[in-house]
Amino acid sequence: MKTAPSTNACVALALRRRPELLELLTSELEGVHASMLGLEKSLEHVLDSVHPSNARSARNLLHYVALRRHDLRELQGGLASLGLSSLGRAESHVHDNLDQVLALLHQLQGHELPDPDGARAPVTAPEGRTLLREHTDALLGPRPRERSVRIMVTLPSEAATDAGLVRSLLSSGMDVARINCAHDDHGDWTKMIANLRAASAELSRPCEVLMDLSGPKVRTGRVAPGPRVVSWHPGRDTLGEVVEPARIFLGEPLRAPAEADAVLPIPAPVREILEPGDRLHFLDARGKKRSLRVSSPAWATADQTAYVVPATRVRVRGASGKEKARFEIASLPAREGALEVAAGDLLVLTRSPDPGVGNRIPLTLPEAFGAVRPGHSVWFDDGRIGGTVEAADDETIKVRITQARAGGDKLRADKGVNFPDTELPVPALGPRDIDDLEFVARNADMVGLSFVRDVHDVRALREHLVRLGRPDLGVVLKIETRRGFEELPALLLAAMASPRSGVMIARGDLAVELGYQRLAEVQEEILWMCEAAHMPVIWATQVLEGLAKKGKPSRSEITDAAMGVRAECVMLNKGPHVVQAVRTLDDILHRMERHQSKKRSMLRALELARAFAPAKRAP
Repeated sequence: MKTAPSTNACVALALRRRPELLELLTSELEGVHASMLGLEKSLEHVLDSVHPSNARSARNLLHYVALRRHDLRELQGGLASLGLSSLGRAESHVHDNLDQVLALLHQLQGHELPDPDGARAPVTAPEGRTLLREHTDALLGPRPRERSVRIMVTLPSEAATDAGLVRSLLSSGMDVARINCAHDDHGDWTKMIANLRAASAELSRPCEVLMDLSGPKVRTGRVAPGPRVVSWHPGRDTLGEVVEPARIFLGEPLRAPAEADAVLPIPAPVREILEPGDRLHFLDARGKKRSLRVSSPAWATADQTAYVVPATRVRVRGASGKEKARFEIASLPAREGALEVAAGDLLVLTRSPDPGVGNRIPLTLPEAFGAVRPGHSVWFDDGRIGGTVEAADDETIKVRITQARAGGDKLRADKGVNFPDTELPVPALGPRDIDDLEFVARNADMVGLSFVRDVHDVRALREHLVRLGRPDLGVVLKIETRRGFEELPALLLAAMASPRSGVMIARGDLAVELGYQRLAEVQEEILWMCEAAHMPVIWATQVLEGLAKKGKPSRSEITDAAMGVRAECVMLNKGPHVVQAVRTLDDILHRMERHQSKKRSMLRALELARAFAPAKRAP
């Protein structure tokens, strides 16, 4: 009986029959190897500027950049056909992976191994994983016990006054607290951090603080206020039946909880006599008879839509039907103003600070008026509304709307504006950012550089940190512009001058700048480059947004959150249900880490496979 040839013998036989493939692969990989070393040599002056803790990572990043300048798809197919590494997971140890493949190719051809000429690989595969882990710990704090991916939460304004909220966020799984410097002020931030430090000490749970500088965010200016009216609408099913009454808060608007459907300010003496079961009767602005049922002194419910305006007369009747009081609605806050825009409309952006009205709305960045050109695209409100510039001068920018919802959209004040085709002549650090940076340097663990575009922005931040005596402060580059993405390798190298650095993929603005259809591709490229730099990544913008804001996530949100396991940190934005969102994300990450590490699938034993039992053949 013949014995089967060994695997090695089979491979050797196959290779002897394909010498031309071996020669071709060896030649191509040696060319890639030479380009890697050439790029490293040409940028020695850049490597000299990085922090010693990042020296090997910077070399590995340059090697990866050189590797990705080649189209390796056919080469990868050839390597895979020989059972060799196809370099598809080489990000963290590019030179080492390439050396190993070349050594095997030479051995299979019976060649002596080439002299490396002292060009040793800076990082092996285990060392690459270790460097990323060390850099992550240095920037984002110690790894939590239950998972390796951190959870970052944007603190709401209430975190300054509600210590219990901060404690709940921490106990639910928050590892990093983010403070957005575009909101609140130094006094509020001081209280937020004090509450966080106290809760961290109480729970023995460390938590780092990231403070995002607001940067040159372009926004719509003020809009003329709308009418003074309060309205509410109960939830109805497809047949019009009420399935969820509207909840109306009876008190001052500033004290209203987020879950209120409407706020009706009534006099304090009336609130004091209200009892559950009382009813408030009135004629609304349309002359419709309406009533509210009091559920507590501060809350009422309604089964019908109503519109209430100032001077509306209200009668209060008890459960027995006896009248208890009468009063008038004295005043109501004006509704937030908005411009109605539809596809085909002409929208005029103005330098004037006068409130927007009609088809005119002010823009908060004066420098845009000298930089925008006809033909440039403009996007508003996270890409919800879009258009093309038809004309521009020093005072106005005329935009023809090309994208809006059917039936029109509302454009409100303080909404983000993106000019993806325009190079805006403004630095990433404005006067306000420099002022805020002094507070950040004294109180935070890391600073977020918003709207970073080129290495000059990073160097300017570093110079200010040195001036403030905090060159060690962690630096997070927020990649949210087209220019920032295109300059990513150079930005990473510039950030490596800091001993602690990372990247935030700000997917909202980035999607608007580059197009939503490119977002999946772009975020992959950022993840690859950052892994090559052994630099931690924060997966940000709209993660579990529906859950945090409305208490219910969509299926796509859960899938998106699960993909965050490929980063080192996932960020949640604020919302009335953010504590629940933290708990859900904590559970998702804990489960997904058993299946995925970066882009490697973890082949743990699956109960699905263990339970598999083929059906028995029918007799």
